[in-house]
Order: sequence, then structure tokens, then C-alpha cells
Amino acid sequence: MGKPILIIKTGNTIASLLNQGEDFEDWFIAQSQFPADNFVVKSLHLDEELDELNSIAGIIITGSAAYVTDEEAWNFVGADYVRKAHKLGIPILGVCYGHQLVAWAFGGEVDFQSGGREIGTVAIELTAAAKKDPLFAGIPDEFYAQLSHQQSVTGLPVNAVRLATNQFEPNQAFRLGSTTWGIQFHPEFTARIIREYILARQDAILGEGLDAGQLLADIHDTPYSVAVLQKFCRLVFENV
Repeated sequence: MGKPILIIKTGNTIASLLNQGEDFEDWFIAQSQFPADNFVVKSLHLDEELDELNSIAGIIITGSAAYVTDEEAWNFVGADYVRKAHKLGIPILGVCYGHQLVAWAFGGEVDFQSGGREIGTVAIELTAAAKKDPLFAGIPDEFYAQLSHQQSVTGLPVNAVRLATNQFEPNQAFRLGSTTWGIQFHPEFTARIIREYILARQDAILGEGLDAGQLLADIHDTPYSVAVLQKFCRLVFENV
């Protein structure tokens, strides 16, 4: 085995799933189509020391219940690490919180989205630029993904290329340079997982005027979202 992908954890999943012995890294690895020994996991939010950049082939940054705008000290550590990895051309995939952290690291803006919470199985639309992107080429112009977030990338970094959008969230995906991506949606989430998230957030969802029952009824599998993650992993391991 060559160099691994480093999964940088920025938080943990909800209690109901954590109590079943599963977390973000387990889902990324399971959906990647690569063996577990191709990955290493470090918890940035717990101040675990991140691997030397010359020892890894790529980086995936997970979601979190935290907010980038809290600007915890570990966010600055992560942002510096990401900037150094980007400069070296190490492929990076930021997911949800990771997407926001990558944008923030390069001068983008992150804040609460004016539309409130976005959660459930959601339609995503690709931009024209996505048709030539290594991760999105071959993905349908409209596909579905699982989402659960309150904060968003409200302003892309300078020179970022917008790759995906929808009516709720203008910046669903972007690329910086040729090897750094941010995606707001969760390619590692299955229908089962997003159902657990909706149930766990049900009181808040109802309080915000959303229809939890309809969100649950609309859940379905999202194979093209998963394909984005798999294409990223293939890109990493085929170029080391």
C-alpha cells in the first residue's frame, strides 16, 4: 500500500449513530470502494497532531456540529494545514463543515444562510464548469445528495470555480486550482443516515416551520453524490 488519505475529523456524528459505533470516517471509508488500510484518521477538533504532508496522498475533511464562525483555535491549525497541502498539490476534499473550512482558509466567507436549515435528500444542479471537472464530469446536470447544515459558504474565495448550486444554496461545490474541492453535501451519507439526522433534529425542524414528515418521505438513495467521493479517491490513489 502507498500513502494513505488522511481523514481530518472536525466533529462527531449525532448521538444515535455514534452509540451504534459508527462515525463520519466509517462512512467515508465504506463508500470509497477502497480498503480501510488506505486511510488514516485524525481528530482536528480534539487537537490531535496531523500527519506530515509528505506522508499522505490526499485529505478528506469531515462535517461537524460546530460552526466555522466560532473560530475555534483548531480551525486556524486546520486552515494552515490545508493551505500548505494545497500549495503542494495534495488533493483535498472538504465536506460540509470541511467545505466551509476550506473556503474560509482561502479568504472566503462563511455564515448562517439566510434561508435557514437545509436538510434531507436535495436536488443539486451543476454549473457549466463542472462538465470539465475531474470529480463532476459525467455526473448528470441535476442529481440528488444528502444535506444537513445551517451555515454555508456565503462568499467563495477569489479564483474559486463554482461547480454546483441549487435554489437554496448558491455554493454547493467549488474548486480551487486543480486539486482542492469543497462540497456542501454529504457523499458519505446513505438514506438511513439522513433519516436519523432528520429524526434527531425533528423538534428544531418543526420549530423552523419545516415539514419533517415530508422530508422523511422524500428521502432516497443518492448514487451520483457517492460517485463524487469515489472519483476523488480514485484520483488520489491513481496519482501517487
